[in-house]
Amino acid sequence: MIDAADVALLIDLLGVFFFAVSGSLLAARKGFDLVGSLLLASLAGLGGGVARDLIIDTVPAAFSNPAYLIPPVLATLLVYFLFSGVERVSNLLVVFDAAGLGLFCITGTVKALEFGLHPVAGILLGVTTAVGGGLLRDVVANEIPQLFDPRDIYALPAMLGAGLTTLLVGTGWFNVVTGAVVATLVFALRVLAWRFSWRAPLAVLGWKRSGTA
Repeated sequence: MIDAADVALLIDLLGVFFFAVSGSLLAARKGFDLVGSLLLASLAGLGGGVARDLIIDTVPAAFSNPAYLIPPVLATLLVYFLFSGVERVSNLLVVFDAAGLGLFCITGTVKALEFGLHPVAGILLGVTTAVGGGLLRDVVANEIPQLFDPRDIYALPAMLGAGLTTLLVGTGWFNVVTGAVVATLVFALRVLAWRFSWRAPLAVLGWKRSGTA
């Protein structure tokens, strides 16, 4: 019988895999070799969780459980053998990134709350877990991080997901079903924001920057 800890591990590994695929897809688009693809997959898949665990002062799961090393390898091989075409890669990158975002904003928040952090801190760590890997991926690949790109909404869906997760945990309503609903909502919001070019307000009211119109 699978217990709650096993379910949490499987969900976390699935999130690692989705983000790792996004890293390998970006590596393919940038023309990296197989080693570069594996590195970018590892950064994208494991970066957010490592940052979260270091903040809450615990050994990062990626360093204590070898199972976390499997998804980046699988993602690298999957992209290497199955995907081709820059346009197709670009579209799939957003889809896999959104899937990872939806899962990690939940797992990051839940782990933070399990360690006794304040709900606000739990939300912040949930967002950190969700966006940290993508931030590292984009910086290493010399891309404008999606987190800071004014042409896209990235952190807001993760913040919504982390907030809803905190609310569900606090009221005792958090379970696999409600978690799946939150993850789906975050995924849908992220993909819709990309598809319809929804944007967050700029830093200064009425300020228009060249290239963002």
